[in-house]
Amino acid sequence: MKQKNRCISWSGVALLLLALFLSSCSSADASEVHIGSNGGPLNDAQVSYIAKRQLLYYLDEFGDRGENVTLDPSLVFENPRLRDAYIALQAWKKAILSDPYNLTGDWVGSDVCNYSYVFCAPALDNSSIRTVAGIDLNHGDIAGYLPEELGLLRDLGIFHINSNRFCGTVPKKFKNLKVLFELDLSNNRFAGKFPYVVLDLPKLIYLDIRYNEFEGTVPPQLFDKPLDAIFINHNRFAFELPDNFGNSPVSVIVLANNKFHGCVPASLGNMTRLNEIILMNNGLRSCLPPEIGMLKNLTVLDVSYNGIVGPLPESIGDMLSLEQLNVANNIFTGAIPQSICKLPKLENFTITNNFFTAISRSLFRSFG
Repeated sequence: MKQKNRCISWSGVALLLLALFLSSCSSADASEVHIGSNGGPLNDAQVSYIAKRQLLYYLDEFGDRGENVTLDPSLVFENPRLRDAYIALQAWKKAILSDPYNLTGDWVGSDVCNYSYVFCAPALDNSSIRTVAGIDLNHGDIAGYLPEELGLLRDLGIFHINSNRFCGTVPKKFKNLKVLFELDLSNNRFAGKFPYVVLDLPKLIYLDIRYNEFEGTVPPQLFDKPLDAIFINHNRFAFELPDNFGNSPVSVIVLANNKFHGCVPASLGNMTRLNEIILMNNGLRSCLPPEIGMLKNLTVLDVSYNGIVGPLPESIGDMLSLEQLNVANNIFTGAIPQSICKLPKLENFTITNNFFTAISRSLFRSFG
């Protein structure tokens, strides 16, 4: 007897998962959800967390996360780009589940340049027309997700949405934002893999995705991009710093509170523009390379709460701009180099919970 084929309605599955996903945007943070293997029943928070992950898979694999926007034919727009901006912003408004301060309450009508927290400017390629050049919804406590229609904002230079409750992943259509130079998604609830779409943004110089739920590896190509600032701390990235790490021209890079492993690559010494680097609370091993002394402009170096072994490089004494040095809670051994005591700008030097065998008296005079 032949078995009947069973058809699965992906739209039905997606709708069911969508309801669970949307509730998760305002539920407990996934960092507070622990899914164990004790065989017991899942609680509501765990079910919601799993549903969110499943929904992300279905939407990424089986269709875009777009919102249908019906364009009123009576609306008049200054130019086609503002028409596209209207579609993008209305789609986003439909994807917002909670706006407690009503920041998007006046996102009505065709004059998008009059919307709150939306900023217009002359187009870079045609100064005679206005386009949407920036969006700043920082600290809005808004819950929702980012629809694919945001890729219509082709003239967008600044996109700031830190300190909200946006869920999901970064839209793939962000690759169309070819003039975007500042992207701040920090302190939200974005999840999934590293947002590879940022590698397709040729003008990007500021990337801030800290305090989210991103996981997996960070692509080595990130460190070949002409960025000035990288903040990817407080996520769940697990990877080894690649050999091309030192190719990055950044002035500030913060990778703290992830799950790295391996060692600090010697190429770090090539980052001559670097002012601050914070690598605290990762799984770094091996030793600090002597090339670190080549960082003449560095003011802040924090490698605390790792498993770094060996002596502190004597070359640290060549870092004449250094103001803060934190090597606490590692496995450093040997004597602390005398040269560190002579650093002219050093104000804070933290060495607790290591295995140093000798500490210079002059060090106590300098910081004691």
